[in-house]
Amino acid sequence: MENLFDLFYQTSGVSTDTRKIEKDNLFIALSGPNFNGNKFAKEAIEKGAKFAVVDDKNFADNETIFYTNNTLEFLQDLARYHRRKFNIPLLGITGSNGKTTSKELINSVLSSHFKTLCTVGNLNNHIGVPLTLLKLNEEHEIAIIEMGANKLKDIEELCHIAEPNFGYITNIGKAHLEGFINLEGVVKTKSELIDSIVLNTGTFFVNRNDDVIFNAALERGVKIISYGSTNSDMVNGKIEALNPLLSFSYQTKDYHSPSLKTNLVGSYNLNNLLAAVTIGIHYKVPYDKINSALENYVPSNNRSQITKTNRNTLIVDCYNANPSSMRAALENFNQIQHENKFVIIGDMLELGIDSESEHQNILDFCKDNEIKFYTVGKIFKNLNPKGFLNTDEIKSDRVLDELSNAFILLKGSRGIALEKLIELL
Repeated sequence: MENLFDLFYQTSGVSTDTRKIEKDNLFIALSGPNFNGNKFAKEAIEKGAKFAVVDDKNFADNETIFYTNNTLEFLQDLARYHRRKFNIPLLGITGSNGKTTSKELINSVLSSHFKTLCTVGNLNNHIGVPLTLLKLNEEHEIAIIEMGANKLKDIEELCHIAEPNFGYITNIGKAHLEGFINLEGVVKTKSELIDSIVLNTGTFFVNRNDDVIFNAALERGVKIISYGSTNSDMVNGKIEALNPLLSFSYQTKDYHSPSLKTNLVGSYNLNNLLAAVTIGIHYKVPYDKINSALENYVPSNNRSQITKTNRNTLIVDCYNANPSSMRAALENFNQIQHENKFVIIGDMLELGIDSESEHQNILDFCKDNEIKFYTVGKIFKNLNPKGFLNTDEIKSDRVLDELSNAFILLKGSRGIALEKLIELL
């Protein structure tokens, strides 16, 4: 296997997609239920790849295209082999909500002072994590690796590849229950990151006010650095304003920040910000750089973005949704003062047997708090006959056409694609 690993160090990097081949790449032919990557190995060479690795001998010529038993395992083993060449802090991040926002905030802080490697987008699975690790080079001083999970043992698998020596769990909530079975399964899987940190004699950053994660860390005996709104050993912070952008301040034993105005909405983002502050302080990033990085960070990819149209102001938060994040978004929206506000909520997918009850809970919350709402998606439609099956149906109904001077939250799972309504609003 190590002989094949050596191929990587003769190339310009790894690619698994012939549409994105760069000169002298190593092409690794991955296959799935509906495609066979081995068939594209020759095309990859023709497009400029220096070598290719396949797991079907019929496509190997042993001059530029080499055979291995399993190309996915090869990719993962190569990434772990490469990661071990770098004695730098590697921070693993997981959680039910806010992983990507936290990762971006932490990277904004750390990259203001260090050369960082950070997961791009949401490449946080069994393919994306190794592809990110294989971009490590001698210039990098810190790596920030996002780890996603939708079933038991997913985080354990990613930790086996990345071997993080620092870790952070944003929170634990009701996400991907279809794969985790129940909330206990979520807790167990996310805590696999703590187990890995213990194994690597590392340090775990934790919200002191999150009893579930804090107690899981205590039980495992990991070295802890905490932050929170009270009682933490590193950083304590508080919300200064929500109008609707979040302003906050924090203090340590020897520093009290000014009020920092962010480009984020939602009181739930306070913990993400405090985690970034804490991690920055731990790595000795100067306070002025931390503050500037957090004030200048602008969210993207439909994650809690404020969007002002010609007629309305929108909070676009439709990259993902689960009962925890939906409830947090609605609670925050309910606090915002505006004469004309309502929400468009989309189905929360992958909830398994709890799906109907969790959707009903959200409808009940809206009704109990007198929140005006429209629903989009089949699950909500079954519970709310006045709802719409999809974005095309709500568009054709023209119920949104005349809205103006409104403050609107769009929140739903990625598969519902509520962002298609932005132009209409």
